[in-house]
Amino acid sequence: MTEFSITRRAAVLGAAAGLAIPAVARANALEKARQAGELVVATELHFAPFDFTQGGTQVGLNVELFAEVGKALNLRIRFIDLPWPSVLPGLEAARYDLVAGPATITRARQERYRFSAPVADATVALLKRANDASIAKPEDINGKTVGCAQATAQLAQLQAYIQRNNFNTQIREYQSFSEAYADLAAGRVVAVANSLPNIAYTAQQRRGVFSVVRPPFGAPVYFGYISRKDADSAPLMDAVDGVIDAMRGDGRLAALQTKWFGESFTVPARVAEASV
Repeated sequence: MTEFSITRRAAVLGAAAGLAIPAVARANALEKARQAGELVVATELHFAPFDFTQGGTQVGLNVELFAEVGKALNLRIRFIDLPWPSVLPGLEAARYDLVAGPATITRARQERYRFSAPVADATVALLKRANDASIAKPEDINGKTVGCAQATAQLAQLQAYIQRNNFNTQIREYQSFSEAYADLAAGRVVAVANSLPNIAYTAQQRRGVFSVVRPPFGAPVYFGYISRKDADSAPLMDAVDGVIDAMRGDGRLAALQTKWFGESFTVPARVAEASV
């Protein structure tokens, strides 16, 4: 028998053997999490009141909300702390199941990722020093330097606001909002642009140091959690949405918002098309 014949015969036998073995469907993200017994969630522990540390312990709305998710889905929740600019690339590389930043739901992000049901209002506003009378309204940042975190939707809205109004405003970008707040307190910037829940919490925690500039200047937007936009991730996000829907319906979501923001927000069940 020639080498060609042996090779051909082996290929035929291999194909026949393959036909005899039933195909095994690949487990999706939810099934994999259940097999492992845990849901792996990336976040940034410098985004109070959603995620931050107190006395070396992770606290915030995300921890408490995902505790409800874990209870409902019978899964442990394992958080991974990362700088925000590296969080979404890591999600795309499938290093974890989803992102609990949370992130502002925008049109550009919706094209690339799947968002959960909204968990809070994310409209952008300004935080200033409490004793700075030169900043009474958003327009007063014209001719001054304002801080914001890198690679965020808040930064994009700040840039659009400055450009739309033709302001001569300089933007200083930071690795995290914690660093931006430190520079604000030190007088290196006159304000920091961030979502209203975040700066309302910061002003509440540091009364007499910071205050919120009202009204917010950004478009109405919402916060949600993020997963990959594929069939593999869909069952997991459907399950997470189910938990958030139940929490919104029975008042647990509003109670968490009040605890961590000082007020509750009306949020839609879904954001079909973002306003920015």
